[in-house]
Amino acid sequence: MRYEQLWAPWRLGYIQGDQSAPDAPQAEPAWLPAADHDCFICRDAATAADDRRNFVVGRGSKSIIILNRYPYNNGHLLVAPLLHKARLDQLDAEEHVELMQTVARLVGILEQRMNAEGFNVGLNLGRIAGAGLPGHLHWHIVPRWNGDTNFMPVFAGARVIPQSLDALWELLSDAL
Repeated sequence: MRYEQLWAPWRLGYIQGDQSAPDAPQAEPAWLPAADHDCFICRDAATAADDRRNFVVGRGSKSIIILNRYPYNNGHLLVAPLLHKARLDQLDAEEHVELMQTVARLVGILEQRMNAEGFNVGLNLGRIAGAGLPGHLHWHIVPRWNGDTNFMPVFAGARVIPQSLDALWELLSDAL
Protein backbone atom coordinates (compact mmCIF):
# COMPACT_ATOMS: atom_id res chain seq x y z
CA MET A 1 0.00 0.00 0.00
CA ARG A 2 1.35 3.41 -0.95
CA TYR A 3 0.95 6.33 1.46
CA GLU A 4 0.74 9.97 0.54
CA GLN A 5 1.50 12.81 2.93
CA LEU A 6 -0.99 15.60 3.30
CA TRP A 7 0.32 19.01 4.34
CA ALA A 8 -2.14 20.86 6.61
CA PRO A 9 -0.02 23.01 8.96
CA TRP A 10 -2.95 25.10 10.21
CA ARG A 11 -4.35 22.01 11.97
CA LEU A 12 -1.50 21.80 14.52
CA GLY A 13 -2.88 24.60 16.67
CA TYR A 14 -6.21 22.81 16.84
CA ILE A 15 -4.66 19.43 17.63
CA GLN A 16 -2.50 20.89 20.39
CA GLY A 17 -5.36 22.93 21.79
CA ASP A 18 -3.47 26.18 21.28
CA GLN A 19 -5.72 29.01 22.46
CA SER A 20 -3.34 31.81 21.51
CA ALA A 21 -3.43 32.61 17.82
CA PRO A 22 0.12 33.24 16.54
CA ASP A 23 -1.23 36.00 14.33
CA ALA A 24 -3.22 37.77 17.05
CA PRO A 25 -3.31 41.54 16.71
CA GLN A 26 -0.55 43.52 18.37
CA ALA A 27 -2.59 46.57 19.38
CA GLU A 28 -5.17 46.50 22.18
CA PRO A 29 -8.59 45.86 20.59
CA ALA A 30 -11.40 48.41 20.80
CA TRP A 31 -13.64 46.03 22.75
CA LEU A 32 -17.39 46.20 22.18
CA PRO A 33 -19.84 46.30 25.13
CA ALA A 34 -19.94 43.05 27.17
CA ALA A 35 -17.10 41.54 25.12
CA ASP A 36 -15.32 38.49 26.50
CA HIS A 37 -11.59 39.15 26.18
CA ASP A 38 -10.92 35.39 25.84
CA CYS A 39 -13.38 35.01 22.93
CA PHE A 40 -11.82 35.00 19.45
CA ILE A 41 -15.05 36.31 17.88
CA CYS A 42 -15.11 39.26 20.31
CA ARG A 43 -11.43 39.90 19.55
CA ASP A 44 -12.03 39.79 15.81
CA ALA A 45 -15.07 42.06 16.14
CA ALA A 46 -12.92 44.59 18.03
CA THR A 47 -9.97 44.62 15.62
CA ALA A 48 -11.30 45.72 12.21
CA ALA A 49 -7.85 46.88 11.11
CA ASP A 50 -6.67 43.25 11.31
CA ASP A 51 -9.51 41.64 9.33
CA ARG A 52 -7.26 39.92 6.83
CA ARG A 53 -4.92 38.57 9.51
CA ASN A 54 -7.94 37.33 11.50
CA PHE A 55 -9.67 35.91 8.40
CA VAL A 56 -12.68 38.20 8.80
CA VAL A 57 -14.23 38.32 5.32
CA GLY A 58 -17.17 40.59 6.05
CA ARG A 59 -19.01 42.71 8.58
CA GLY A 60 -22.50 44.06 8.95
CA SER A 61 -23.83 46.58 11.41
CA LYS A 62 -24.72 43.71 13.79
CA SER A 63 -22.76 40.73 12.44
CA ILE A 64 -19.33 39.41 11.52
CA ILE A 65 -18.27 36.71 9.04
CA ILE A 66 -15.09 34.75 9.79
CA LEU A 67 -13.35 31.90 7.98
CA ASN A 68 -13.24 28.85 10.23
CA ARG A 69 -9.54 28.29 11.04
CA TYR A 70 -10.17 24.56 11.44
CA PRO A 71 -12.64 23.91 8.60
CA TYR A 72 -14.72 20.79 8.09
CA ASN A 73 -14.66 21.55 4.38
CA ASN A 74 -13.26 24.17 2.04
CA GLY A 75 -15.19 27.45 2.43
CA HIS A 76 -16.39 26.79 6.00
CA LEU A 77 -17.62 30.12 7.41
CA LEU A 78 -18.79 31.35 10.80
CA VAL A 79 -21.52 34.01 11.05
CA ALA A 80 -21.89 35.62 14.47
CA PRO A 81 -23.42 38.64 16.14
CA LEU A 82 -20.88 41.37 16.83
CA LEU A 83 -21.87 41.41 20.48
CA HIS A 84 -21.04 38.52 22.82
CA LYS A 85 -24.35 36.65 23.15
CA ALA A 86 -24.68 32.96 23.89
CA ARG A 87 -28.37 32.33 23.25
CA LEU A 88 -30.88 32.94 20.49
CA ASP A 89 -33.28 34.63 22.91
CA GLN A 90 -30.61 37.24 23.70
CA LEU A 91 -30.63 38.56 20.13
CA ASP A 92 -32.82 41.53 19.33
CA ALA A 93 -35.03 41.57 16.22
CA GLU A 94 -32.49 43.51 14.14
CA GLU A 95 -29.73 41.02 14.98
CA HIS A 96 -31.97 38.05 14.08
CA VAL A 97 -32.85 39.57 10.73
CA GLU A 98 -29.30 40.59 9.81
CA LEU A 99 -27.82 37.24 10.83
CA MET A 100 -30.35 35.21 8.81
CA GLN A 101 -30.03 37.53 5.80
CA THR A 102 -26.26 37.17 6.03
CA VAL A 103 -26.48 33.36 6.10
CA ALA A 104 -28.77 33.41 3.04
CA ARG A 105 -26.48 35.84 1.19
CA LEU A 106 -23.41 33.73 1.94
CA VAL A 107 -25.05 30.59 0.57
CA GLY A 108 -25.54 32.45 -2.72
CA ILE A 109 -21.99 33.78 -2.75
CA LEU A 110 -20.51 30.34 -2.04
CA GLU A 111 -22.65 28.81 -4.81
CA GLN A 112 -21.42 31.45 -7.23
CA ARG A 113 -17.75 31.75 -6.20
CA MET A 114 -17.02 28.14 -5.27
CA ASN A 115 -19.66 26.22 -7.24
CA ALA A 116 -20.98 24.69 -4.01
CA GLU A 117 -23.75 22.17 -4.67
CA GLY A 118 -25.21 21.98 -1.16
CA PHE A 119 -24.68 23.20 2.38
CA ASN A 120 -24.72 22.21 6.00
CA VAL A 121 -25.92 25.26 7.95
CA GLY A 122 -26.35 25.16 11.69
CA LEU A 123 -25.36 26.16 15.17
CA ASN A 124 -24.51 24.30 18.34
CA LEU A 125 -26.25 25.76 21.40
CA GLY A 126 -24.24 24.96 24.52
CA ARG A 127 -21.14 22.87 25.12
CA ILE A 128 -23.15 19.65 25.54
CA ALA A 129 -24.51 20.18 22.00
CA GLY A 130 -20.99 20.47 20.60
CA ALA A 131 -20.33 24.19 20.81
CA GLY A 132 -16.58 24.76 20.98
CA LEU A 133 -17.24 28.39 21.87
CA PRO A 134 -20.51 28.23 23.82
CA GLY A 135 -20.39 31.85 24.97
CA HIS A 136 -20.64 33.46 21.53
CA LEU A 137 -23.46 32.31 19.29
CA HIS A 138 -22.35 31.52 15.73
CA TRP A 139 -23.71 29.74 12.68
CA HIS A 140 -21.58 27.36 10.64
CA ILE A 141 -21.95 27.39 6.86
CA VAL A 142 -20.21 24.38 5.32
CA PRO A 143 -20.26 24.14 1.52
CA ARG A 144 -20.69 20.64 0.08
CA TRP A 145 -20.02 19.06 -3.31
CA ASN A 146 -21.07 15.78 -4.84
CA GLY A 147 -18.42 13.25 -3.85
CA ASP A 148 -16.74 15.47 -1.23
CA THR A 149 -16.80 12.62 1.25
CA ASN A 150 -14.15 10.00 0.69
CA PHE A 151 -12.06 7.40 2.49
CA MET A 152 -9.75 9.89 4.25
CA PRO A 153 -11.94 10.65 7.29
CA VAL A 154 -12.80 6.99 7.71
CA PHE A 155 -9.41 5.33 7.27
CA ALA A 156 -6.94 8.10 8.04
CA GLY A 157 -8.92 10.28 10.44
CA ALA A 158 -8.11 13.25 8.22
CA ARG A 159 -9.93 15.62 5.91
CA VAL A 160 -8.29 17.21 2.91
CA ILE A 161 -8.89 20.95 2.50
CA PRO A 162 -7.65 21.93 -0.98
CA GLN A 163 -7.36 25.70 -0.47
CA SER A 164 -5.45 27.86 1.99
CA LEU A 165 -7.38 30.20 4.27
CA ASP A 166 -5.55 33.15 2.75
CA ALA A 167 -6.62 32.18 -0.79
CA LEU A 168 -10.20 31.69 0.43
CA TRP A 169 -10.14 35.11 2.11
CA GLU A 170 -9.09 36.63 -1.24
CA LEU A 171 -11.90 34.81 -3.06
CA LEU A 172 -14.68 35.85 -0.69
CA SER A 173 -13.68 39.21 0.79
CA ASP A 174 -14.32 41.26 -2.33
CA ALA A 175 -17.80 39.72 -2.72
CA LEU A 176 -18.66 40.86 0.79
